Amino acid sequence: MNLLRSGCSLGPVKSMVQQSFELKDSRLQKEVFGLQFKNPVGLGAGFDKNAAYLNELEALGFGFVEIGTVTPKAQPGNEQPRLFRLPADKALINRMGFNNDGVEVVAERLLKWKNRKIQSGANKMIIGGNIGKNKVTPNEDAWKDYEICFTRLFDVVDYFVVNVSSPNTPGLRELQEKDSLRKILSRLQEINQGKQAPKPLLLKIAPDLTNEQLNDIADLAAEVKLSGLVASNTTIDRSNLTPSSKAESEKIGAGGLSGLPVKARSTEVVSYLAQQTGGKIPIIASGGIFTGADAREKLQAGASLVQVWTGFIYEGPSIAKNICKQLL
Repeated sequence: MNLLRSGCSLGPVKSMVQQSFELKDSRLQKEVFGLQFKNPVGLGAGFDKNAAYLNELEALGFGFVEIGTVTPKAQPGNEQPRLFRLPADKALINRMGFNNDGVEVVAERLLKWKNRKIQSGANKMIIGGNIGKNKVTPNEDAWKDYEICFTRLFDVVDYFVVNVSSPNTPGLRELQEKDSLRKILSRLQEINQGKQAPKPLLLKIAPDLTNEQLNDIADLAAEVKLSGLVASNTTIDRSNLTPSSKAESEKIGAGGLSGLPVKARSTEVVSYLAQQTGGKIPIIASGGIFTGADAREKLQAGASLVQVWTGFIYEGPSIAKNICKQLL
């Protein structure tokens, strides 16, 4: 990414990279929750946590990029090593722990990016802001952290995702319970609706929820008028791993599993939520997307857009272009 950054800082080099990796076709364009996406393939949160590589990711042809997870204060995250590959299963295990530069630094970086785009007159890539709470913030005060991030990033992102589903911040997933969630989402919507042009507000959920919990999410999404859902985050389940990867994962220890082993469950969650919401709430699908066929499976299950992350690591920089080509 740093090598790409050096190259893309030169206009002609960025143009060459874009010509190689971006697929432009009006048939790929989609309007979802009032935003115009140049294509349906995005990069999920957790890769560009600090909005440091937007220029480069745009050159690689992504339709949108979700930055973060961003917390009010900068935090170093969990001890290293904290990111592990399971190549036999095309999977990753991470326990990063919301390492990021803090909302002030990220907001400034996004403002510079936005202003550069305005000055150049170029179409701006859609940017999502994934927000979370600091590790030291108790759950009863979590809503305050989400409010700080929402308010500070409001003018520099195109949509928001509330992340209460990472398994790597102690107690965070407890916030997926209906009453805790209602408190956070209602407060953010209150601020949002007070703005001249409210921003789409989405919720990212874990693939480990029961149908009963997913029903609660669907009900709450309708109640607080969420713009969409992101399904799904990483899983704590290891049952789909091959025996060699399972043994390796036991050595690795705690963390969220992503990639091919979560693909089927993620699609199930997308399909279930699409049915429960009557297709009225757009879903961004994430989990085990490596190819155009994987993306089509998610779209046919009821998703409006897809996000890659682990696929980007294993498939390389052509992933967005290849998926778009296969979708066409």
